[in-house]
Amino acid sequence: MAAKLSGPSGKGAPTEQNADINVTPFVDVMLVLLIIFMVSAPLATVSIRLDLPPPIPPPPDAPPPPPPTFISLAQGGRIFVATGEGVPAEVTLDGLDSELFSRLGARDERVMIRADADVPYNDFMTVMNDLQTKGWLQVGLINEDIE
Repeated sequence: MAAKLSGPSGKGAPTEQNADINVTPFVDVMLVLLIIFMVSAPLATVSIRLDLPPPIPPPPDAPPPPPPTFISLAQGGRIFVATGEGVPAEVTLDGLDSELFSRLGARDERVMIRADADVPYNDFMTVMNDLQTKGWLQVGLINEDIE
């Protein structure tokens, strides 16, 4: 803290009131807050597990991978399922599990889901939650650029 102990000439004249702002405690508090945020910031990051393809290509005599199965969400709650370049079949949310199971045969296969830009987020999450509840855990998300 700063203080003025004597008058202008040092002869014991009455002291004047010091109205200057003392910034030393403010700087101390700000440095402590900076250290706290620097220590706590790395703890706040969340890791996301990604299934990346292997860095080594498959051998040339390996069979080609099966065509992907797509779930497309359209405006109005309409759901379409297509395998590869095939014609999409419109299904309901209740019939989605049986349609996927008839096309893939097992619930450990990967399915890809995409939605139109006009589909409400709630409709998208309803389909995602239904897939997870029924055992479809390998779901890939497809993002298409909107121009």
